Amino acid sequence: MSVKQIGKTRREPLTDSQLLMTITIGIFAVMYAAAMIFMGGGFLRTQQFFDLLNDNAALIIISCALTIVMIGGGINISVGGVIGLTVMACALYLNGTGIQDSTLGIVVTFLLALGIGLAFGVLQGFLISYLDIQPFIVTLAGMFLSRGLTTMLSVNPVKVTHEGFLALVKNRLAIPWLGYTAKNGNLIPAKLEIGAIVALVVVVLVYLMLRYMKLGRHIYALGGNQQSALMLGINVKRTRFISYVISGLLSGLAGFVFLMHKPAGNASVAMRSEMDAIAASIIGGTLLTGGVGNVIGTFFGTMILATIQKIIALSPLNESWWQEMANGAMLGLFILLQSVILGNRGKHRKADLQTVQKG
Repeated sequence: MSVKQIGKTRREPLTDSQLLMTITIGIFAVMYAAAMIFMGGGFLRTQQFFDLLNDNAALIIISCALTIVMIGGGINISVGGVIGLTVMACALYLNGTGIQDSTLGIVVTFLLALGIGLAFGVLQGFLISYLDIQPFIVTLAGMFLSRGLTTMLSVNPVKVTHEGFLALVKNRLAIPWLGYTAKNGNLIPAKLEIGAIVALVVVVLVYLMLRYMKLGRHIYALGGNQQSALMLGINVKRTRFISYVISGLLSGLAGFVFLMHKPAGNASVAMRSEMDAIAASIIGGTLLTGGVGNVIGTFFGTMILATIQKIIALSPLNESWWQEMANGAMLGLFILLQSVILGNRGKHRKADLQTVQKG
């Protein structure tokens, strides 16, 4: 039997990344549809979906950051700490500028957020890529450092008082045709926060980078097999370094987006969000071993976690431990699905190869 004949008998048009992404999207669709049918209420309105985006914009961004690093075979558990440090530093800067109505303070704050993320990305990327220190150890140190710096800046909550920034926070993108009619007959348009729009743009840009740019192909090759990547002439150290730099930048951006959603800083901001980001990436089809993943799947993985949180919040079982248990169960389910599906596909590929060799 020829290779062409085998292709006719068993076709796999989807890559591993695409297959896992499709499963994630399907489960999210079923889950959200079930919530609409059995819980009704807000789930029947577009605003509920938009609120999931509004409330989880920062998590979507750092999940994209984790996806990039994990596809390359790495890990970054400092993203939550970087968000906390960014939020606190930006809140203190905004309150101390004295330029209450100018956009200058907002622009400088945005650059400050990106600068903090870039600093962590460059430092951690250098230690991991060029000094060959384990990513978990380096980013664990980064998490402790960022949390310590956050507490050093202020042990008390800091509420933003910058009038220009607060005016920016209140801005919404109103979409009337996706709204609903209130009981008094008034049309209530669906509203999307600026941070949610930024998160969606990040998802699209990261998808395009991983899908169509040389850097994206190099990251997949690095995570798939480092030795093969070296043989292909890929600069492994530089590729890994860039992936951590991008991850740091996205973490700083996520901190600014978080501040736009909740204009206040404290020592516990984004606590454990790195674990949620890792879970969202895995649920979206990213493998911890690297080489497989899709940022669109990560987006829907984040939405699955957000939907679970909303369902539990609206149900009688609204204690915090039910949320943790549900997330753990969902994560375990997807890990099991990944193991079974990819294991079976691997067996089929091996059988096809043996058939070709015999033929």
